[in-house]
Formats: sequence, C-alpha cells, structure tokens
Amino acid sequence: MERYEIIPHTADIGIKAYGKDLKELFANAAYGMFDIIADLDGLKSSITVSIKAQAPNREELLVAWLGELLYHFYTKQIIFFDFEIEELTDTRVKAKASGRSVGENRNRLKTEIKAVTYHELKIEGKKKRFTATVIFDI
Repeated sequence: MERYEIIPHTADIGIKAYGKDLKELFANAAYGMFDIIADLDGLKSSITVSIKAQAPNREELLVAWLGELLYHFYTKQIIFFDFEIEELTDTRVKAKASGRSVGENRNRLKTEIKAVTYHELKIEGKKKRFTATVIFDI
C-alpha cells in the first residue's frame, strides 16, 4: 500500500494518506507533509523528539499532530521522516519523530508549508484500509 498521494487543490496543496490502521495513517500523513517540505530520499536519522497532541476528535487530532510537527520543524529546524506512534486514541497521540537538522540539509528544502488546514479534512476507515484527506496552506 502506498503511503500517500498528492491531490490537486487550487491555491494550496493536499494529500490523501493511507494506512492499515490509524497509527500507520497518522505516520504516513506526517511523512507526506514532510515529503512536500523536503527531499527525504537517503536522509539518515540523527535527532529524535517526543511529540504529544490532544484534540476533541480524530480529525482535529490529525491537524494537531501535523501542526505540532510543523511547529518543531520551524522552531527546532528538524526535517522529520520517521514516525513511531506509541499511543493513539480518538483524542490523544504520543509519538517519537526522527529526522535531521535543516542546517546541513538546507538544499533539500522544496516547499514551504505555512499551516495544516481544516478545509476538506476527512478520515475514513474500513477494514485494514484507512484514508485521510489533508490540505496544507502554502
């Protein structure tokens, strides 16, 4: 199963992420976001950060999760590409995100994502096949 695909959107950029369960879906949505931000091919992990987020429901939790990762990207200058979801409920996520410093990898940056939006936000799930649609403000 593919991790994600880019979906067309007039002014912004969107992804449809996939997963066999919600943990994999959240990890793949995060990977898709960072694959838009930077070229992730061949990067080796050197930094791991614990990430926690809470929200009233699954969809808002996905936005909070991606927003928290984006916050760390901008404040700690880390390109994340490996995500281990340790705990996940409909309202809370706890995970480890691994990546590399932007410093020595600045040439890998591709697209600036300003924010994760609620526009067209949707999580759907069937047996062993979950999808999430997320639009990013660029």
